[in-house]
Amino acid sequence: MWQSGDAYEAYIGRWSRRIAETFVRRLDVPASRRWLDVGCGTGALTSAVLTAADPAEVAGVDPSDGFLKTARANVTDPRASFTLADARELPFPDDRFDVTVSGLVLNFVPDPAAAAAEIARVTVPGGLAAAYLWDLAEGMELIRVFWDAAAELDPAAVERHEGRQFPLCRPEPMGRLWTEAGFTGVSVGEIKIPTVFQDFDDYWRPFLGAQGPAPAYLATLPEARRNQIRELLRSRLPTNPDGSIPLSASAWVVRGTA
Repeated sequence: MWQSGDAYEAYIGRWSRRIAETFVRRLDVPASRRWLDVGCGTGALTSAVLTAADPAEVAGVDPSDGFLKTARANVTDPRASFTLADARELPFPDDRFDVTVSGLVLNFVPDPAAAAAEIARVTVPGGLAAAYLWDLAEGMELIRVFWDAAAELDPAAVERHEGRQFPLCRPEPMGRLWTEAGFTGVSVGEIKIPTVFQDFDDYWRPFLGAQGPAPAYLATLPEARRNQIRELLRSRLPTNPDGSIPLSASAWVVRGTA
């Protein structure tokens, strides 16, 4: 599902970069800290840390070779390093990092509790751990409206709707995940960004890249059904006089102290 860095960038990467910048600024971490980016993907959050937080180092880990290839090509700062690894088995000693972060990843980890425990293990006592996930049930509009249309035309798509498929992407489960991992002072907040598409093709084309649950589902459908979903979306998406499509995306953010 997550292998092609270029396809991901066209689909979600351009928006994940924007939300990563806001996330890092709000953490307000002093300079020269050691950071870990769990599930670094194509390097959006790592790049934001380098730009906004002036870290001593940022280590990124991800289980996708394809994503890491893109990350290494995009992020050339010598303070950054990238390693192939699973969030449930981080290849670092205890108390290694001052700040451990994870962006748009934990809902895809088969055992999020194991990942949260690993994040707690590698973060120094008193260090900061924070993560964010799209509000797939409501606030991540570009994905939600796709699944609403798909479910209307295909009853089998109801169970694949990401708002239903990923219950972790809500404030209460995220807060509980951090609390049960042993973090203190746990809080959950929200980040919202605009996601304005130039036109309908700019919205639709990334869904044809087979990267992520919605595009992967679309790739399994016959052409006639894909066209039905496309035209239903075209008729429903809000459109400005210039043809642009004004949507927004929100994410839930959890943070706590190790």
